[in-house]
Amino acid sequence: MKFNYCPICGNKLEIKYSWDEGGVPYCPIDDIMYFNTPKPCIMVAILKDDKILLLKQSYIFKNSKVLLSGYVTSGETIEETVHREVFEEAGIKVKNLEYLGSRYLEAKDIEMIEFMAYYDTGEIKRSSEVEGMNWEYIDNALDEMVEDEIGKSIVSKVLKKIQR
Repeated sequence: MKFNYCPICGNKLEIKYSWDEGGVPYCPIDDIMYFNTPKPCIMVAILKDDKILLLKQSYIFKNSKVLLSGYVTSGETIEETVHREVFEEAGIKVKNLEYLGSRYLEAKDIEMIEFMAYYDTGEIKRSSEVEGMNWEYIDNALDEMVEDEIGKSIVSKVLKKIQR
């Protein structure tokens, strides 16, 4: 998030130098520095036997399936975000979370934190923000995700980890 105005008083922020951080937006009225930070978001590849959970969300990609993703909420850990988002969007629980990496998406100012996890319990109950959701054979996943370059990259990491 990039700050130009103080969210407390509405004053236009000044630039104040802060040690090795360089110039930082600063409100002299409230004496607060506002560091520009990207929005943290998780994306998770969920495995069940030889299948992976893929979603259809046309507002993201019209002709492609995607992995489950969601924004981190204040007050929760990254891992808690994965469990919450999986349950909210898919109605299932996962286990054995494994961190795969992260990447910065400049166009959307997002820090994407990538995971893989394994199905634990529950029946799929998709949320209203998801048009469709199915367990697809992992060997076919890349063909189903034609537009989702980030998701395909994560699936490629997963395939390498499970040696397929």
